[in-house]
Parts: sequence; C-alpha cells; structure tokens
Amino acid sequence: MPENQHRITMSPGPKVSTNIMQNSDSDSSPTFLQPTYEDFNNRFSNFSGFEPDRMSDEASPILMSPWNQTTPLQASPWITRGMDYSNNHKNGVQKASQFDGLIGSLYREEGHIYSLACSGDLLYTGSGSKNIRVWRNLKDVTAFKSNSGLVKAIIVSGDRVFTGHQDGKVRVWKKDQKNPTNHKRVGTFPTLFDILKSSIRPQNYVEVKRKCTTLWIKHCDAISCLSIDEHEGLLYSCSWDRTFKVWQMSNSKCLESVKAHDDAVNSIVNTKYGLVFTGSADGSVKVWKREGTGKSMKHHPVETLLNQECAVTTLAVSETGWFVYCGLSDGLVNFWEWEKQLSHGGVLKGHKLAVLCLSTAGKLLFSGSADKTICVWRREGSIHSCLTVLTGHTGPVKCLAVEREEGANSGEVKWVVYSGSLDKTVKVWRVSE
Repeated sequence: MPENQHRITMSPGPKVSTNIMQNSDSDSSPTFLQPTYEDFNNRFSNFSGFEPDRMSDEASPILMSPWNQTTPLQASPWITRGMDYSNNHKNGVQKASQFDGLIGSLYREEGHIYSLACSGDLLYTGSGSKNIRVWRNLKDVTAFKSNSGLVKAIIVSGDRVFTGHQDGKVRVWKKDQKNPTNHKRVGTFPTLFDILKSSIRPQNYVEVKRKCTTLWIKHCDAISCLSIDEHEGLLYSCSWDRTFKVWQMSNSKCLESVKAHDDAVNSIVNTKYGLVFTGSADGSVKVWKREGTGKSMKHHPVETLLNQECAVTTLAVSETGWFVYCGLSDGLVNFWEWEKQLSHGGVLKGHKLAVLCLSTAGKLLFSGSADKTICVWRREGSIHSCLTVLTGHTGPVKCLAVEREEGANSGEVKWVVYSGSLDKTVKVWRVSE
C-alpha cells in the first residue's frame, strides 16, 4: 500500500450500457395502468438463480470477485387506510405479513424512471422527459422542468431539491413556503459566474481526454449519483467523467475535484465519520477520508475494498454506518462491516441480472435489479437472509427510496418502499421488518 494510504481503524442508472432517452407530451394525463415494455438488453449472469434459504455466511468468499446516501428516514403519510390487500398475491408479491405488499402504481407517459427521492408527503421522480414530477398520496400534483439533461439523480435537503443531469450539471430547486408542491429553480452547480471567473486562468483547466481540456469545476459527462453530508453542508456529485466533486451547498462553490477511478463513477455515498465510498465501472470500490475544511479540504485515498472485472453499479451504507453494501453487474451484492477495521462480510445472491440500485432502512436492505425484481434482505448481526421478493415490474428496477410508515403500531416496524423502473412506472410497497 502506498505511503500516503493507510487502513481504516475505528474505536467502540451505472454506466454499463447506453441510456435510452424518450420524450413525450408532458401534459398527458396520469393513469395507473402498466404499459408494455421491451425486454431490457443486458448481460446475463452465470448465476443459477434465487435461493431463498441462503444466508450471507454461506455465500462465496471475496475470492469470487463479482461485479439517495442513507439519510434520516421520515415517517410516511402516504398510506391510505381501509384498502383491501387480500389480492396482493395476484400481483406476484410474496407477502411477509397479511398487510404487506403492493399499495399502488404510478404511471405517466414521460419515459423511463431514472431517479427517486421522498421527503415528507412528497415523492419526486426523474425521467427521460427532463421533468421532475411531484406526487402526493399517489396522485400527480405538479412538475418542474430543466432546460436540458435527463434527470439521473435526485436528493432532498430541507426545503431544497438537488438534481443531477445527463448534461453534467447539478440544479437546485427550492420549495415555496406557502405551497410546498411548487418549486422554483434557484441555482446551478457550477454557477455561470464561477465558470467565467475560472476560465480566465489557464491553470484551472484539466485534461479529461486526449487533447481535450475543461475547467476542473465542471463535470464533462453525465452525473450518475448525488450524496449529501448534512452536518458539514456538503454535496457530493460523481460522474461518468471518472471524477467526484465536492460542493459547498451554502454558496454553490466547488471545493474539490477528485480523479477517482479509471472508468465511470457510478455511485458515491458518505458517512458521518468523514469517509466517502465510490464505486466504478472499472470494478473497484474505493474509500476516501475527508480532511480539512473549506478551500483547504482534501479527500485522500485510504484503501480499495474491491477490485475485479465486473462493474460496480451502486453503493449503500446502513443507517448506523457500520455496514457498506455494493451492487454488481453480475447480480451479486457484496458487503463489508466494521470490526476494528472494514472487513468483507459476505456475498448476497438473489438476482439473476445486474443489481442497479440499493437502499437501506433499519435492519433491512433493498436491492433492485435488471431482472425486474426487488429483494428484501433482513440483517441479524452480520447474517443476512432474504425476507421476501417483490415482483410486478415489467422492466429493470432502476431506483429505490424508502421511508418509515406513519402510524405503525408500537413495536412493529413497517416501511414504505418506492421503486422506479424502466417500464415507466413507480410502484409503492409496504414491507414489515
């Protein structure tokens, strides 16, 4: 290990295929019907299939080398009481309890769903139409639109919504205090002023391709993921240009740009311990340590957790920060856990095709895949078992968002799961822990 690196110690959708862009009339009426979907063209895994009784401690070791940032979860007011869930089995849902399963489906003819975020009683969806659509109580209430770039990532912080786009820009929207469903665009990262100011000095240009340079404060390819450090007021953006950038949310300044990988950076998450994890199409997961503040802030490489051929598509960190999960293009999920240092904990086998998204909630892990299913994993200690498999999408599951259900009985933990798919629908599920 290089001298400037050291192992971590501690005391007590991914660029794997070409994106399909599809625009349509944004004024068309929303329905709850599922459209037809042409099979997603993706590489097949040699994995034989789902094994419901397999535990993580029985999984293959790391020698197999296979291919929205946890935020405080809010109570969900989305549940409509008095609904009949007795026919949930007809939707292909394997229920964990009598009242678990599919709640509803959201559909609007605006292209594939690439990103999701939930905040309070609002759900935000990003699609190929460039619209960020806002839903409340399973109903379409409004939308706001960017001028260019399909919406690859959405994350919410207080009254602001940050969106990452295909054109390499981060756009900032603010909720109206009187009507929270209305949003006004209040900024773009980087700002036009900062671009003009930086362009004067030749030293602000960096080479991104052979004989091609750009300003270091700009992403020169699609933004793939966003992550927020609320305590430090930082926004992280990663891109297919192989870098991640650090932004000060209060003044829109780019504090640092890090050349992180040898291929597209598909995912980034940070923890409250000042650690940042990045996953790339080059097959690696890297750990970075933040040091300093403001203009003196630097992120130093600490170690590489994984380095193999299959692309890393998505990352997630548990709410406590003690578990790190990594989704791969061959359908496997690797995870690491803290002991005295980060150590590999096992491999979760539940999907036949690429894992495209991960989300954590309490003791649960949700994994969405190109095989059109969502696996729900429950953690007991360091052992993970498959609680249920949610089926019903007719296209790859591209994004997930989870929040705690409002009004759940004391002692009974229930979660509301939102899944966005390339079949152009968002499905809403209830899952018991």
